[in-house]
Amino acid sequence: MPQTLSDSSSVPVVSPAYSRRWWTLTVVALAQLMVVLDSTVVNIALPSAQADLGFTNAERQWIVTAYSLAFGSLLLLGGRLSDLVGRKRMFLIGLVGFALASAVGGAAGSFGMLVAARAVQGMFGAMLAPTALAVLTTTFTIPKERSRAFGVFGAIAGAGGAVGLLLGGYLTEYLNWRWSLYINVIIAVVAVIGATIFVRNAQRSGPRPKLDLPGTVLVSGALFAVVYGFSNAETDGWSSPLTWGMLAAAGVLLIAFVLWQRRATHPLLPLAIVLDRNRGAAYISVLIAGAGMFGIFLFVTYYLQTSLRFTPVQTGLAFLPMIAALVLAAQLSTNVFVPRFGPKVMVPLGMALAAIGMVTLTTLTLKSTYAADILLPLLIIGFGMGSIMPASIQTATLGVDRRFAGVASAMVNTSQQVGGSIGTALLNTLAATAATSYIAAHVPPTAAVAAEAAIHSYATVYWWGAGFFAFGAVCAAVLFRRVGQGLSVAHSRVAAPVSESDASGSVVAR
Repeated sequence: MPQTLSDSSSVPVVSPAYSRRWWTLTVVALAQLMVVLDSTVVNIALPSAQADLGFTNAERQWIVTAYSLAFGSLLLLGGRLSDLVGRKRMFLIGLVGFALASAVGGAAGSFGMLVAARAVQGMFGAMLAPTALAVLTTTFTIPKERSRAFGVFGAIAGAGGAVGLLLGGYLTEYLNWRWSLYINVIIAVVAVIGATIFVRNAQRSGPRPKLDLPGTVLVSGALFAVVYGFSNAETDGWSSPLTWGMLAAAGVLLIAFVLWQRRATHPLLPLAIVLDRNRGAAYISVLIAGAGMFGIFLFVTYYLQTSLRFTPVQTGLAFLPMIAALVLAAQLSTNVFVPRFGPKVMVPLGMALAAIGMVTLTTLTLKSTYAADILLPLLIIGFGMGSIMPASIQTATLGVDRRFAGVASAMVNTSQQVGGSIGTALLNTLAATAATSYIAAHVPPTAAVAAEAAIHSYATVYWWGAGFFAFGAVCAAVLFRRVGQGLSVAHSRVAAPVSESDASGSVVAR
């Protein structure tokens, strides 16, 4: 933060940490991009990796599941560790660990080695993602600058998947699948150098709080069971006892976690963080957007590659206009519209736009063209996501005491991860059921019928995705408070007033 001199001139002197804040944003954005795009980069490379290492279709899912299980179950722990250990230290640990695991995965000579590397990637990703957002939250406290910073961060969170499709397609087509993992090493090296120079190491005041071990075990187990349950539903179906057993166990563990947090001396997640009306609405919005976005990236990718015969690189390029629309909307939303209208207007508007875009996608056929039929809905969805994500992420971390910035940030990533897991399982199941029903109703099952069945299954998914976003629009409109309504009582229990001094003791110029 900027310092003021104690002499009579009162000439402001900008502290080095404060003057480097925009470089800090660059480093944090780079780390966030690496985590977000990793899953789609690897997904594009999976067929090539399978041909090279010789694993089966049944085993293939574990390349994705191993990462998502470790990442999803350890997010809250990673966020809390950043509060306890120090954000710069945890940020660097996450970057180095993620890079090393990526290098091992890229060099993997067997299926088991690749799965193990992906699990370790997920573990360090769970440390890195919430820490990156916490660094941003505690670095930018001036409202106008905070809006700009979160506009960039939200755009990356929303567009990272599409960037991964483009990058993964290029690396797989022109190099080989191993570079889909090696690329993380290059990104991490740049981010480590930047973090060492630009990310400040805030000094702790007061005694070090303790880690809530019972709460950690309960919530990690609950999140593991949620992600595993939905992943199992994708492969074995909703009738599988393991699917329902894991989801039931997740519910029991989550209830136990909430009860424990009410009496814990050093709670892992103070309940007041999520009980604040605005913050709770933001987490729900991120979860719903995560579930709906899955239908866009995965099934539009399937449609472009299998129905229209696009190459991986062409598929990635097809998403570029959506990324541009998302980035533009994110900047306009956070810098112009959110300060004026608040998330109560912008998030429902974004949800409504995304729903309209999904409905438009339902009209696609085997004869559709990109320019005439696909470009417009992708642009609409891009504008919608650019209105949802930055406003939600900024609201989810607004006003939280810096002692809990890490775990509050982790809830954003947890919401997005759980939403993605729900979307993966539910939409895949709906698509498979729709395709099977279509083929059963059109005998004999010729190649033409199979192609039309795929189109029918995609349309079913888009309708459900539109339903997700429509439901999200209603929830956001009801739950978010209007601009100027102030903070709730629950919020005041964890929010710290703006201090006259930052962690290093410098005086803040108001």
